[in-house]
Amino acid sequence: MGLDRIVIKPDVCLGQPTVRGLRITVAFVLKLLASNLSVPEILEAYPELELEDIRQVLNYAAWAVSDQTHGVLA
Repeated sequence: MGLDRIVIKPDVCLGQPTVRGLRITVAFVLKLLASNLSVPEILEAYPELELEDIRQVLNYAAWAVSDQTHGVLA
C-alpha cells in the first residue's frame, strides 16, 4: 500500500500517526480536507507538506476504517 510517510512515534504528538514525523497529524490533515480546503490550498498553507503526503494520509485513513466492523440495527 505504500505508507512510508505515515509515522507513529510515542514521543511525537502523543503517538498519533503523523506525516513524516512532522508534528502534523493524519487527523489534522483529514480535518483540513473535511473542512472543504482543497489540496492546493493545504499545500500552500503548509509548505512542509507534499502531494504524496496527502495521498498517503487518505490511504492510511481508508486502511484504518476498513478494518473496523460495526453491527447495524434494522
